[in-house]
Amino acid sequence: MARDVWITGIGLISSLGEGTDATWAALQSGGLRDEWSDHESLAPFHIHPIRDLDVSKYIPKRGDQRAMGPFMHYGACAAGMALEQAGIAGEEKLLGETHLIVGCGGGERDEAADQTILEQLDKTNDKGPALNELLLNELRPTLFLAQLPNLFAGNISIVHGVTGSSRTFMGEESAGVDAMRIAFERVQADQGDLFLVGSAFNAARRDILAIYKPGGMIAEGPLAPFWERPQRGMCLGSIGVFLVIEAAPHAETRGVKPIAKLSGILSDRANRKRGSSRQLAEHQWADLKPMMQDAPFGVLSGACGAGSLLREELGFLETMGKNARVRGTGAAWGHGVEAAFPANIALAAIAAQHQSLFPPLSPEQPLERSAAKESISQVLVTQWGHQRGEALGLVEHVDA
Repeated sequence: MARDVWITGIGLISSLGEGTDATWAALQSGGLRDEWSDHESLAPFHIHPIRDLDVSKYIPKRGDQRAMGPFMHYGACAAGMALEQAGIAGEEKLLGETHLIVGCGGGERDEAADQTILEQLDKTNDKGPALNELLLNELRPTLFLAQLPNLFAGNISIVHGVTGSSRTFMGEESAGVDAMRIAFERVQADQGDLFLVGSAFNAARRDILAIYKPGGMIAEGPLAPFWERPQRGMCLGSIGVFLVIEAAPHAETRGVKPIAKLSGILSDRANRKRGSSRQLAEHQWADLKPMMQDAPFGVLSGACGAGSLLREELGFLETMGKNARVRGTGAAWGHGVEAAFPANIALAAIAAQHQSLFPPLSPEQPLERSAAKESISQVLVTQWGHQRGEALGLVEHVDA
């Protein structure tokens, strides 16, 4: 028989603030706020940045701080928050039993070094030897190696003393989905009692914007309301998120109360022909629907903001019925790519714990019905990757 899977710790950092309390308070304020986004720093692009993060609390050594770029800072800080909330931080025995699973992208670039190399190459016709010399002199091996995806997990292990097994997934949104799914399934199957799982993404990168722009999805210029955006409607968002996923009996033995119960994660990959993502999502919904109560429930959509996908997902969400209360979280904190699904699972757990949703982020969209006076004990999380991968998860309230 499958074991119950509890979420016992959450670390969450985004443009909405640091920690679960700050995030929830920001969303409860109602509507969208200008300080959650930045339209100037990387104009004409829009991003949702993390501002003024004090990394020293969770990464005390200056050498460790210097060896990491921003997305590593976000991940390590979020991991520290989650371990602290779960009562694991500093507990050597528990940390030794904690398995680490992460989903993240490739390493961040040193923009200053890139600029120097390009400027110097413009001054010579013998570019091959010049490039080799510049790479040897300008690249910092410690920084480069620390940004490799498998060392994203490695640095978290070193900084926080997590010494169980470690596993890393790459592959954009699907990486974050599979990190969560594998942790969930291993706990269910009694293949581990304690997991630290999550991701991080840094949107404030010129190189990442340059990568996504040719795909025709990045927003430029004035923004339309979230659910009405054109194909070029995706605004990237910086996010750091980690969750402690734990077997219920294990948590009970050490006297820890759950934040919420993780009841299901389904993932697959459509061929992205028109209608294929919706068809796949409807199959996933059919599998989870028998677990749903006949009562209002939350739906946190991980829609990236690209118009064609938005409209296809809207068509799917409309089939969920009159009890669905949808929130497109990308309107508030942007699209976190690998971190998008874990972040919405974390937010779903907070909502399930409070047994309520936050006010609509896009009140002009009929599906974002107000749920201010309704009790919400179940929250679904959708994730349609901007290019591939579809997922659906279910988080539920647990009486502490």
